[in-house]
Amino acid sequence: MPDPTISDQLRERVPGFKVGIISYRKIRIGNMPPEIAERLPLFYENIRLSLEDQPVAAIPAIREWRAVFKKAGTDPSHYRPSQEALLRRIRRDGCLPTIHSAVDLNNFFSVQHSIPLGIYDADRLRPPVEIRIGGPADRYEALNGRIMEMKGKICSADNDGAFGSPIVDSQRTAIGKETKNALQVVYLRPSMADDEAEKLIRKIAEMFTQVHGGENEWMIIH
Repeated sequence: MPDPTISDQLRERVPGFKVGIISYRKIRIGNMPPEIAERLPLFYENIRLSLEDQPVAAIPAIREWRAVFKKAGTDPSHYRPSQEALLRRIRRDGCLPTIHSAVDLNNFFSVQHSIPLGIYDADRLRPPVEIRIGGPADRYEALNGRIMEMKGKICSADNDGAFGSPIVDSQRTAIGKETKNALQVVYLRPSMADDEAEKLIRKIAEMFTQVHGGENEWMIIH
């Protein structure tokens, strides 16, 4: 697969915009390993307690991503960054739903680092992949069953159109237990230094393959 790119328009609107791209091959998706699954409830409960005295929107990384949305042309009060939506759910319910190991781990990374992540079945993609600001033709059926109109929103697109975003991803490229090859998009904070970003992407890639086996390759694109 050719390396994903970032559109010139997105670069201009959001200076410093960057993402980590991780490709996984020969992975095995199932249930979360017990040694991780048993720790998640306490992890989420600690987050819930921390949010009793701090509004989600006041978290620095959330504020930064809300500002990114505004620069791209999206109202962050109407369409929230996905990590903000997850944190609000934890504050309300005290936990997150269990799907399978890949999604559960993706959500864990998102909450832990307060950044959006997307993960996709690479065999359902038709490259090249571009991260851009959506146009009038960019729309898809989202994982929540709604039709997402992506005009004026940051999205990932292939030759079949938009398939993902830092808001909610599509049904078309959804990852499942049958997935063997995956593409993960880590929406880094623009303010994050490159050396810090590299450490984070390496850590995510290594933990994901520890759980799912297989191989990974990663890069950061600006």
